[in-house]
Amino acid sequence: MELFHIDFLSVRLLDILDILLVGFLLYKIYQLLKGGAAMSIFIGIVAIYVLWWLFVKILDMQLLGALLGQFMSVGVLALIIVFQQEVRRFLLIVGSNRFTGKGGISKKILPWNWKAPKSMPINIAPIVKACVSMTKTKTGALIVIARSSDLKFYESTGDLMDADVSKRLLESIFFKNSPMHDGAVIIENNKVKAARCVLPVTENTDLPAHYGMRHRAALGITEQSDAISIIVSEETGYISLAFDGKMHYNISSDELEKLLGKMI
Repeated sequence: MELFHIDFLSVRLLDILDILLVGFLLYKIYQLLKGGAAMSIFIGIVAIYVLWWLFVKILDMQLLGALLGQFMSVGVLALIIVFQQEVRRFLLIVGSNRFTGKGGISKKILPWNWKAPKSMPINIAPIVKACVSMTKTKTGALIVIARSSDLKFYESTGDLMDADVSKRLLESIFFKNSPMHDGAVIIENNKVKAARCVLPVTENTDLPAHYGMRHRAALGITEQSDAISIIVSEETGYISLAFDGKMHYNISSDELEKLLGKMI
């Protein structure tokens, strides 16, 4: 269906849809890459592509075009290697219920979700209460709540527990004299699966200086999975929540409960 026609230009409805889809994809790529070194790398790759197009297609500079062409010939493979973490995050978004929201279209369309077993809903009350209690004593804590991503590898780096979630258990784990207080607790299906776990640290260099290693580890695990991280700062006692590589810093207990209720 042609919307309008000029002597040198013909625009169809599909052309407009094509432009809108490309714009949407570029916006999502920007959201995925912003704030880290990957954004600078992406801009560099785009610049090289523009130069290659200029030298080869317009100026017809064969030698320089051939050199840049060698780089462009392995472009897809280079992109996968350089943007390994970002590609992983994108596939996690598409493959999980975050793609269309809780209970969204992906649960009905994607065949691997048709008969997916329902996981036990997380009881967030003891988690929130434990965080509130630890803020009063400025007890540092890092709690990871698993969703659809498999965190067994990170669980294996700590001490396996498989205990019921409770306020008293979380407080005892993060008590400063406890041998398990250093590291993260991973919660899955209302069970504390493991404590003293080692998490990947974010590679994002554009972070506030007051973010400590707990905050960086909390961001790191949410960049590589769809898990949720809760941080209690040992220095300030502030509660923060990380999800999808983004940090909600210094939130109240009511905000924590509300955010967890929406995400879980």
